[in-house]
Amino acid sequence: MTDISTSTLWWEKRTHTCGSLSPKDVGCSVILMGWVHHRRDHGGLVFVDLRDRYGITQIVFAPQAVKSEVAFSAEATSQAMPQEAVSDKSLAFDAITQSHLIRNEWVLAVRGQVVERPEGTINTKIATGGIEIQCVEVKILNSALTPIFPIEDQVEVSEEIRLQYRFLDLRRPIMRDRLVLRHQIALETRRYLDRLNFLEIETPLLIKNTPEGAREYVVPSRVNPGKFFVLPQSPQLLKQICMISGLDRYFQIAKCFRDEDLRADRQPEFTQIDLEMSFITEHDIYEVGEGLIQALFENILHQSIQFLPKLSYQMAIDRYGSDKPDLRYELPLVHVEAIAQKSTFKVFRDVLEQQGMIQAINAKGGAVFSRKDLDELTSLVSKWGAKGMAWFRVKDGRLDSNIVKYFEPSVQSELMQHLNAEEGDLLLFCADTPKVVQSALGALRQELAQRLGMLKKGPQWALTWVVDFPCFEKDEHGKFMAVNHPFTSPKQEDLHWLDDDPLKAQARAYDMILNGVEIGGGSIRIHNAQVQSKVFKILNISPEEAERNFGFLLKALSYGAPPHGGMAFGLDRLVMLLSGASSIRDVIAFPKTAKAVCLMTGAPSILDPTFLEELNLKLDLEK
Repeated sequence: MTDISTSTLWWEKRTHTCGSLSPKDVGCSVILMGWVHHRRDHGGLVFVDLRDRYGITQIVFAPQAVKSEVAFSAEATSQAMPQEAVSDKSLAFDAITQSHLIRNEWVLAVRGQVVERPEGTINTKIATGGIEIQCVEVKILNSALTPIFPIEDQVEVSEEIRLQYRFLDLRRPIMRDRLVLRHQIALETRRYLDRLNFLEIETPLLIKNTPEGAREYVVPSRVNPGKFFVLPQSPQLLKQICMISGLDRYFQIAKCFRDEDLRADRQPEFTQIDLEMSFITEHDIYEVGEGLIQALFENILHQSIQFLPKLSYQMAIDRYGSDKPDLRYELPLVHVEAIAQKSTFKVFRDVLEQQGMIQAINAKGGAVFSRKDLDELTSLVSKWGAKGMAWFRVKDGRLDSNIVKYFEPSVQSELMQHLNAEEGDLLLFCADTPKVVQSALGALRQELAQRLGMLKKGPQWALTWVVDFPCFEKDEHGKFMAVNHPFTSPKQEDLHWLDDDPLKAQARAYDMILNGVEIGGGSIRIHNAQVQSKVFKILNISPEEAERNFGFLLKALSYGAPPHGGMAFGLDRLVMLLSGASSIRDVIAFPKTAKAVCLMTGAPSILDPTFLEELNLKLDLEK
């Protein structure tokens, strides 16, 4: 420990942090440094809560007993401190307090003695609440402008302002704690995978363009005029190369980039926990993935967590309207086509004639919803393509609705029995194409859970796998697309469907779902060059295009590739869920907005024309 009694520059090194002292340190001489969180002038005494990353300690200043020194840059003091105070380097602390010079967010070094707080003044809300520091000497290390918003957890300020002043936002305890949690998750991940003999291998950020679905960020090459790198969507092909190279077990906490439309759980640059293994099956992936999540919960949150039974993709879509269902509540989608056929309701009958789908949700206790509520719910499903929403209240043992006349009493009874309807329930129906019905009711299911308070009543965590995805789907133009990515292996027993009917082929793919959020996903990869070429053909990727974009992978596969597979966890999403944040922007130190802009730095910015010339680029912004 520094000998603070003889040091002439005592303020250059702290002895303790603002969260480390306790009653066992009473009597110790200490040096603390940090920001003024709050300042309270009680006449004869001044109290300052000094804050750093580790916590808050109360400092007590008795004016007659305190020396003070002021250390400022000219620029800082000219904005925040009177000139007469700057010129007097031996300014007494009493004068500082009387002039109200020390303000929130000023940076101080404090030397003093740890004492117990007087009886009745102990603060049980903070770790250091049993002690305080009797200040002997203070050094003002820097002044500060008045913060644009309070440095507190609960602040009423727009996200735009918080992002613009991120250097202040990150001082708030809640933001600090989220970044601490992020560090702990990354550290525990490395420990866990190291125990399982994984190697952490870095892959490059400047790579070849390999179209895999999402739009890529492009980087021009100055030394190779007319040629470009891209930033990787993921290390997908490179981690497969690691397996072909015999490295057996790879992982990386990898930066990934996608130039796509954003939302709360997306960023143009994001981080994933990436892993790959050789000579394995899906069950090996399940074991490693489940073990990692359980280790994170047990060692960081100090909670145990269990996986619910796996769901097939078709079961998830059919029952919950989503391939990432929130299983903290039930609210299943129920097919009612057979019963709807017995009604005379034209909307239902027209949909059935067109081979459409009719499903319903029983919103338990939802009969209390007002007509305004029902209009809002109808507006919600319309955003997913639904043309409307039919509904019935269960009232006095019967169905009540403006369309009830189209349903005979026997049909009403059958509906109530089929949907397990009871007094006070609300039955909601959607009739359209399968995609519209399932998407609309899947979104409606989530909204109902919020409005009915189901999230407060149910379990805190619901974790499962969704498996048995299809290999392919068709876009609106009838073109085949890979549901996962082009390197996902079909099931061995479904390989024949690649020739006969690709839509029937199931993929060896899997997603891990936590509370309705996909936190990880992956697949067993194609390790046979012939099968890979066949998949490219289905996706209308010509041999020339395949060679141009993926030639290095096809060449590597022909040199003896082992069976291999892996997955990636979204680190940002994991931290968001485990911290209780509502957006990944709140768990990334310096995120972008929904328009992919950094409000703090002003990126992206306009480049100097000379720089563009060096890159052999010209801009044509009129197109």
